[in-house]
Amino acid sequence: MGIGTWQFGGEWNKVFGQGEVDAMFRRGEELGINLVDTAECYGDHLSEALIGAALGGKRDRWVVATKFGHKFHSHLTRTEPRRPEDVLRQLEDSLKALRTDRIDVHQYHSYGDEQFFAEDVQAVLLRAKELGKVLHLGNSVGSNGNLKQIEASAGKAIEVIQIIYNRLDRVPEKEVFGSCVGQNLGVLARVPLASGFLSGKYKPGVVFPEGDVRAKWKPADLDAKLTEVAEIGRTEVPAGVPMARWALAWCLKNPAVTAVIPGCKDVAQVEDNAAAVEVAARLGWA
Repeated sequence: MGIGTWQFGGEWNKVFGQGEVDAMFRRGEELGINLVDTAECYGDHLSEALIGAALGGKRDRWVVATKFGHKFHSHLTRTEPRRPEDVLRQLEDSLKALRTDRIDVHQYHSYGDEQFFAEDVQAVLLRAKELGKVLHLGNSVGSNGNLKQIEASAGKAIEVIQIIYNRLDRVPEKEVFGSCVGQNLGVLARVPLASGFLSGKYKPGVVFPEGDVRAKWKPADLDAKLTEVAEIGRTEVPAGVPMARWALAWCLKNPAVTAVIPGCKDVAQVEDNAAAVEVAARLGWA
């Protein structure tokens, strides 16, 4: 179980102080968590900066994954600087924000197929690996059914795939996971709680506040998802098990999944996420 950090960029209706982030990482370390996933555009390297300060002298204790290819301008407003020089600049800015000399897993960030296969960008990344600034390459895939990119992983020196996978979205099971296993790729399951819907906290008719990324979604789509969640809770979640823990454990049920990277807004959520591993073990899923 890792820590996902889009929320630190301020697009999930909460602004984080350094003390809050420090406390979450301290507790995560105590619970055995050692993977953090972030990105260049969670704020303008804001999430990375909060993480870099939080890790402090514990950098060697953590596996740090970040991404490249988006530029944050304002709330939910981004562009896609993806020329080789842009990729190199973003890498240097990420290293500075994270207060580190290397990125453990550096990931393409939702690239289109044409851009993904650009050899000039690949050359920059391979050079960064030669210099030790990047240890492993990854691909945070935009569409979780993009088999074309997944199957090209080994040929592009990509070792890790990040993909949307949860009980409401099982598309990767059809073809993608088989390809990942065949290439011996690590798989990071993102959005494991389906943007919070699988937490069990929300009911049909919910209205998210302005500033929350979910506020722009259509009410009919929200209600349809939440109606499905209610049915899952009634028929699949064991009695006495919190739905959020069950949903995270469910992702670990698939042997293709290496780690799950849920977000967290406070220390209690870090604890709850870590406890999902125990649920998975109790249910025979991990």
